[in-house]
Amino acid sequence: MTVVVNRRSDFSLDNFRRVAFDREGVEIGPAARAAMAAARRGFLALLEADRSAFIYGVTTRAGVEASTPVPPDRQREYARSFGAQPGLGFGGGCHDEQVVRGMVFARLADFVEGHAKVRPEVADQVAALLGSPMPCIPLGGQSGPGEVLPMLHLMSEVEGLDLEEGEGMALLNGSPYSTAVLADTAVRARRRLAHAELVFALSIDAFRAPLDAYDEALEDLWGDPHQGASLRSLRAHLAGADGSGRLAHQAPVSFRIVPRLAGEARRAVAQAEQAAATALRSVSVNPVYFPPDPRHPLGRVASNGGFHNAAACPALQALSASWAELALAAERQIACFHRGAAYGLPRFLNPPGYSGAISGATNLFGWSVTGYVESARAAATPTLMPAVIADVQNDLSTATSLAHEKQRRAADGLDAALAILALVASQALFVTGREPAPPLVELVAGVRSVFPPVDRPGGRDQGGQAGRLAEVFRAGAVTGRLEFALTLTGNKVHLREPNRG
Repeated sequence: MTVVVNRRSDFSLDNFRRVAFDREGVEIGPAARAAMAAARRGFLALLEADRSAFIYGVTTRAGVEASTPVPPDRQREYARSFGAQPGLGFGGGCHDEQVVRGMVFARLADFVEGHAKVRPEVADQVAALLGSPMPCIPLGGQSGPGEVLPMLHLMSEVEGLDLEEGEGMALLNGSPYSTAVLADTAVRARRRLAHAELVFALSIDAFRAPLDAYDEALEDLWGDPHQGASLRSLRAHLAGADGSGRLAHQAPVSFRIVPRLAGEARRAVAQAEQAAATALRSVSVNPVYFPPDPRHPLGRVASNGGFHNAAACPALQALSASWAELALAAERQIACFHRGAAYGLPRFLNPPGYSGAISGATNLFGWSVTGYVESARAAATPTLMPAVIADVQNDLSTATSLAHEKQRRAADGLDAALAILALVASQALFVTGREPAPPLVELVAGVRSVFPPVDRPGGRDQGGQAGRLAEVFRAGAVTGRLEFALTLTGNKVHLREPNRG
């Protein structure tokens, strides 16, 4: 399959998912080719009319040398100097392939309606990058002014281009990096949250929490669409749950406030999706070319600040905070399982034959989860624009890479907390001889295929099994489904991509 792009409206979040996650290619459509060719002719006519007029990066040098003119007879040579430059920044590993593919896709949005003043064949060469292995865009050192640093890594892969005036800036300037990071995170976040609600439903069922905290009537009383959606999601997962033997009094707070916390996470996801959808179809290149109009028969060029995506960092930060709060709620629920007697319930985690207090085998997870939760909470601290050394342009750096790295850490902490909560809830059902609600049967089977119930002391690498379970949740944010390998049968349990509602 191939995504055909003719106009900026084709750069939707769904098409981003197809290109970045499903590995589809991109074809520059006929309408885009015509618009780009016309804009290129208009720009060249504008340039030839006065090659001494200020056009950033074309008739003057770029960056701190913006006030330095490029002589007309050297402007083509200067344009070629933008090609195949080595990237800067290093360390911290590489961005995921989905982010890099997304950068290619987002870059093309500046091209298709002619605002980047590039030839159609330049767009073809950029789109062709999707047919090759993606280069490493380092996670470290990408917080310079604008997004030139990560774009240098990406666009140095475009080979065989004899760049003309104005095309080098169109390759390197703009905000496709922030757009790709934000869109990639939004896609994963929707899936991660759906899986979190699934695990919390399992925990609610295994703890025998009363179900009135998720009553349909609460939706109208709360009056919030995101929290209402979370209530509906939890009820769907708990449909048909056994109502007998549940707590005779209200459940601990960490169980009752899950719809509120998950609802706020849904709000953060929706805001990230909206910000990503807007960024994907926006023109961010600097300078930007406006096609001819009655007042400007040759068109015009404007320097602007579109390269600074101010929406990405707050959206990423809101997700980090939601992941941290959900991780803490998971930790609090795990603590409740370990203190079952305090709620008039059996010591859930003691398998048959164990004596004394809570079994040491599973109690250790009550300790270890704290580290993952605190890692998520530390990553939820505010991220502001970094300071930049003084220069002629008085630059400000983008904070996207810093906020993205924090969001990744917070998400990893939540994935680990969810894995531990899932295995603890599975153990509680095993010890009490209960079956989960019908919609949760596949989840329990999958969890137990990776982390079987503890039925005897010792003899297992429980830490390794829990780590593999966390990887299932981490991978689920990429694939849209939880995929558990059943090692005894060689089969797999697939939980479908969560409903977007």
